[in-house]
Amino acid sequence: EKYGNSNIGRRMMVAARLVEAGVAFVEVGQSGYDTHADNFEGHKSLVPPMEHAWAALIDDLEQRGLLQDTLVVWMGEIGRTPKINNRSGRDHYVRSWSTALAGCGVKAGLVYGESDEDGMDVKENKVTEGDFFATVYTALGIDPESENYSGVRPIPLAQFGHKVVKDILA
Repeated sequence: EKYGNSNIGRRMMVAARLVEAGVAFVEVGQSGYDTHADNFEGHKSLVPPMEHAWAALIDDLEQRGLLQDTLVVWMGEIGRTPKINNRSGRDHYVRSWSTALAGCGVKAGLVYGESDEDGMDVKENKVTEGDFFATVYTALGIDPESENYSGVRPIPLAQFGHKVVKDILA
């Protein structure tokens, strides 16, 4: 009941139980957001159960004392155009989009960054991919300067030139 009678609700509940059991990485997916057509109709059935389940997950992890050591990341694989296309949809867009983070030392209730008035570009506090990953690694206690090796070639965890977005971390 707490998570809602939906597929995403059941997945979020299982995710919380996996975290409680000590699983280090859990991914919960909800497909259907790639709405190049009929965006508004498509989201009517997706968003309410997701919001309900997301709130339950955060609340559940906090009540169980797990949120302080768990980083919850809510995002898609790419942003969506701020303008609606001729099929009442939104296409892929890489210049400006949103991500939500909770737990693991991330300040609650903070909005970081701002797009311009039409949502086309970042107006203030741009976060690059490297900055995002460096911040996630830092929240998890992993040095973003670390490298993995592919054979003898070092591959950085976060792109060179990144900065950790310290303003969002407690």
